[in-house]
Amino acid sequence: MILKELKIDTWKGSDTNCYIILDEKSKETLVIDPAGDIDRIEEMLQILDGKLKYIFLTHCHGDHIAGVTELKNRCGGKIIIHRDDAEGLNNADINLSGYIGLPRIELEADSRLDDGDLIHLGDLEIKVIYTPGHTAGGASLYIESEKCLFTGDTIFRRTWGRTDLPTGSMEQIMNSITKKLLVLPDDVIIYPGHGKSTMVIEEKPIYFELRPQLY
Repeated sequence: MILKELKIDTWKGSDTNCYIILDEKSKETLVIDPAGDIDRIEEMLQILDGKLKYIFLTHCHGDHIAGVTELKNRCGGKIIIHRDDAEGLNNADINLSGYIGLPRIELEADSRLDDGDLIHLGDLEIKVIYTPGHTAGGASLYIESEKCLFTGDTIFRRTWGRTDLPTGSMEQIMNSITKKLLVLPDDVIIYPGHGKSTMVIEEKPIYFELRPQLY
């Protein structure tokens, strides 16, 4: 597997992390959260000689989906999102695209995913983990063979995603983090939607012992 991370400048001054995952043998590729700057994403796909198979959206917010239509038009690929965020993807009042200063985004997914679904890039197997809380249909991707976890805005380094936006829930996000993500092996690397990567073992004390991680 080859993994590339692109930091996409967004409205809020906090770059959105766009990830490109490529299976080296088949060259099949998945792009996570193309927030914009499609020239850079397309250039990286060309460098990797990647064949875009899927555009996966961790959730429906505008700062994660702003480049979806352009990327699909240029490079192909199926738009996939958890079924509980498909409505928000097609509703600008939920995805907040107009609120954050973008043109109103309303688009349809090609496929809707459920908890436990498997995505395949060649021989690479990627598991969908339903992690609601930041939005009703937030989802993470777990690649067990590579010890990688892509969490969108569910969990960040030392903190978690907002729950005061449409369809958000503090109870759900804490349940997602403690019962679905931090039960994974300690050495799994967490790649969030914004900010720096972290590891499962580094985040456990915040949630299970109610104390901050000391540097």
